[in-house]
Amino acid sequence: MTEFSVLDLVPVREGGTVGEALAQATELAQAAEQAGCKRFWVAEHHAMDGIAGGATSVVLAHIGNATSHIRIGSGGIMLPNHTPFQIAEQFGTLDALFPGRIDLGLGRAPGAGPELQRALRKNLHQAAEYFPNDVAELRALLTGDIDLPIAATPGLGAAPQMWMLGSSRFGAQLAAKLGLPYAFAAHFAPDHLDSALEVYRRDFQPSDALDRPHVMVAMNVFAADSEEEARLLASSQQQSFVRLRSGNPGKLPPPIADYTSALPAPARAMLDHLGQAAAVGTPDQVRAAISAFAKRTKADEILLCGATYDPAARIRSLNLTLQAFESEPAE
Repeated sequence: MTEFSVLDLVPVREGGTVGEALAQATELAQAAEQAGCKRFWVAEHHAMDGIAGGATSVVLAHIGNATSHIRIGSGGIMLPNHTPFQIAEQFGTLDALFPGRIDLGLGRAPGAGPELQRALRKNLHQAAEYFPNDVAELRALLTGDIDLPIAATPGLGAAPQMWMLGSSRFGAQLAAKLGLPYAFAAHFAPDHLDSALEVYRRDFQPSDALDRPHVMVAMNVFAADSEEEARLLASSQQQSFVRLRSGNPGKLPPPIADYTSALPAPARAMLDHLGQAAAVGTPDQVRAAISAFAKRTKADEILLCGATYDPAARIRSLNLTLQAFESEPAE
């Protein structure tokens, strides 16, 4: 049976504040826990007005205190932005605070222009080239399986579950080589989904952490009582995607009815392309779309994504989605 988890970017709404976004993320995590989701992940983004999860480990500590048993983690930490030692300390601390609940998802893409590189005091594109070595060093700082000249405290002996994230075959190959679970970001980059999963499963090498391949795939999901309402909810994120791809990102905008009909053809094509990893509609429609996607990918877990301008609507969408699978007829 496919398990469900949630990814949240901690969106800041137009007219809203960072404090409100953090409170809304906490409420969503509590709802995900109550609904029976396995994980709640927060993604690292920087210098974006519409995303408040940049200090990812701090956000996770707050969410951990507001929940009791759901796994919490990064989806992900962009390791080129940091040193392995810093992340070992941060996630070692989280593991000490919330033992048995911490996931450490790692990504390679720096996603940064020259201004952010200067702010972080790093050449991020050069750092990305050292990503495989940094992942190995980070794992060694946690496990102690390689003799290093310094120990991370907290960190050494901590046991966060490490994940490799990706949207290409590179991440799949590295996850397979290191014997790590693999999460594919199909919700915004579906192009290499099938080939990446094939490579990961074909080349997987068992490790102390994992004895067989384990896949989680992200998709955008918007469920409502009617298809029209679900499409209205989805339009806020669609607007954000179009603005981001146009080089004009901002805060999460209010929904617009029939938004896509007025878009130029290239923008519609981009959204249609992303729609191959999306489920938008009534609970029955969402269940059918997720089931087909899970069958296609053979995913062990589905990572539910999708920001809504009204935070309550996202919680309701999550509950409708999971309830639809609870009532799924036996095959």
